[in-house]
Amino acid sequence: MRKAPYLSVIVCVFNEEGNSARLIEQIQHALGALEYELIYVNDGSTDQTLNELRAVDNKRLRILDLQKNYGQSLALLAGIEAARGAFIVTLDGDLQNDPADIHHLLNLAEQGDYDLVAGIRTHRQDNFLFRKLPSRLAGFFISRVMGMRWVDYGCSLKVFRADLAKRLRLYGELHRFIPVLAYLEGARMTQMPVLHHPRQLGQSKYGLNRTLKVMSDLLLMVFLKKYLQKPMHLFGSWGLLSLAIGTGLDGYWLIERLSGFGAVNNSVLLIGIGCILAGFQFIGLGFVAELQMRTYYESQQKKPYAVRKVYEQEVSPSRIEIGDF
Repeated sequence: MRKAPYLSVIVCVFNEEGNSARLIEQIQHALGALEYELIYVNDGSTDQTLNELRAVDNKRLRILDLQKNYGQSLALLAGIEAARGAFIVTLDGDLQNDPADIHHLLNLAEQGDYDLVAGIRTHRQDNFLFRKLPSRLAGFFISRVMGMRWVDYGCSLKVFRADLAKRLRLYGELHRFIPVLAYLEGARMTQMPVLHHPRQLGQSKYGLNRTLKVMSDLLLMVFLKKYLQKPMHLFGSWGLLSLAIGTGLDGYWLIERLSGFGAVNNSVLLIGIGCILAGFQFIGLGFVAELQMRTYYESQQKKPYAVRKVYEQEVSPSRIEIGDF
């Protein structure tokens, strides 16, 4: 039976021809004799990336060739599910992350008992307008909304404990929110400065359009943080508020109608009826969401909590009393 590796290094690539072989060589040099496996996830590349990877002679290398381009989140999820190491490292395949930093992050994770250690690109070698500015804006909004103190959300160089990484469900494009997802899991996290090199080959896959995607995904993060286990608190509150407004408006219309004072505004009646109907819909949606939440946990036999570690004191023979028998 093959021995499980100590470390799983995951690199997701899409059209990174010319970078893959060089990065594999750098990883091999950086990790040396460390027991590790290298997982490359080819996310539907249309250039020679796959052929370049297959030509590499490295027994530690495994290549996951996806059926098509699914995006970085699902490619990363595929790599994490295939990983067998006690620790999991992720980094970009464009040679901008430096594999020499892996040892520093790994040592900090072990010595500090952290579940996640991420890099901070202190001297980021990217275009300010199209890369740095959108990243800073997104990071500012995420920190303010989620109440997190995190410097660099976008650095791909991270070290996870495997049990945490495998609990993160990276659907859609949630790879940008890995620190937030880990935070919601109650993970112990920290960051440290890492090197960042300018891109030499290929083109960046990111631009200003990702800012809008980040903002829309942020709404989901807010829901997951505050209402995943209690959705009725969200939908029920809006439903009761809408019912109260609708009842008040219709009550006002009825009083105006019965008193005969002034012209009766029928639009008030219609708005009130609309608010009442919306209120019942919100409450009904809350009931459905509550049932869905219970189905989510119970159908998979999942628990809405996680025990990080159990500490017990060993009972020595000298401490055993007669009453214990």
